[in-house]
Amino acid sequence: MRYITRDVKLPKSVDIREVDLRAFNGEFGPGMVLVNRQMDKLSLKLHRLNMTQFEDRIMRTIKHDELAKCVVNVIKSVKSYGYSNGIKQFVDYDKERKVSNRKVKSAARLAGIGANHATGDTSKLPERYTNEIICADSEQLLKSLPDNCIDIVFTSPPYNFGLEYDGGNDATRWEKYFDKLYAILDQCVRVLKHGGRIAINVQPLFSDHIPTHHVISNHLSSTGLIWKGEILWEKNNYNCKYTAWGSWKSPSSPYLKYTWEFIEVFCKGSLKKAGSKENADISADDFKKWVYAKWSIAPERNMKEFGHPAMFPEEVPRRVLQLFSFKHDIVLDPFAGVGTTCKVAKMLGRRYLGIDISDEYVRVAKKRITEMR
Repeated sequence: MRYITRDVKLPKSVDIREVDLRAFNGEFGPGMVLVNRQMDKLSLKLHRLNMTQFEDRIMRTIKHDELAKCVVNVIKSVKSYGYSNGIKQFVDYDKERKVSNRKVKSAARLAGIGANHATGDTSKLPERYTNEIICADSEQLLKSLPDNCIDIVFTSPPYNFGLEYDGGNDATRWEKYFDKLYAILDQCVRVLKHGGRIAINVQPLFSDHIPTHHVISNHLSSTGLIWKGEILWEKNNYNCKYTAWGSWKSPSSPYLKYTWEFIEVFCKGSLKKAGSKENADISADDFKKWVYAKWSIAPERNMKEFGHPAMFPEEVPRRVLQLFSFKHDIVLDPFAGVGTTCKVAKMLGRRYLGIDISDEYVRVAKKRITEMR
């Protein structure tokens, strides 16, 4: 039987006899609480208690009032416990519940998910597209790539907020926006290898009441991809306007504030990705930090320098690529912008393909990579 232990120093005026301790332990004993006297200390071992019944029984059965009072006070001082149906659980209350035959039951629930992405022959990305950033319509260029040639996609589509992107309208009807985005994402799914990952950085447009991250996730799920998880990119109150209250001090229409963006992560065909252990380049410390899916990363501060209105900082793709891909993998960004994903891929020893519709962004992206030291 496991217990937690709490000790309390007894005042010199308190005299607790062994007969009282034996009576107490005989009444409650294993499975609830045990009390021992150690010199001038009282030592309690706690497992689980119905506190209402316990207090009633202790006052009726224990004749030594000081012992009863002391035990109850010590138990009430314990702040960490579980509580269910009037019972305080002091041991293993926060332990993950065990599920028998977990793998078998999980396989039964997942039956059919990812089935339309069965293992296929891996293709080689043509040399003319390897380590290149190309000005093109992503949907059309991706159609020229063979199936199963990309290891990981990391991208951030235009937000459709009305930002001043070069070469594109960022305020189209949502139906048209999603139709084009889905066409590009469907090509990304096709060119992704078995076990490959797609990670998409999304910020919903709350003022339009469009949960973009859910809409995109639903579409990717409908293609048969397996949802791996969701990362919150905490930007630390960046751009959170405290004057945008909606209905001030009223339930009429309060405006909820968000200081974070989302990164939705999906896998093709399998949650496990093939790769050599020696090509895993994430440290133990970083792994432990980053699997907690709330990343506190300051936003990009140099957007004016590069002439782009919605850049993510290099730290975001660095974490995504080291956590979800191996060295030498091929990274695709179909909305490459000024090339942050491609630059980080090169820094980390990955190969890359970036695509963007803007000549100016592609020029800046290539310059950034050329100037890498």
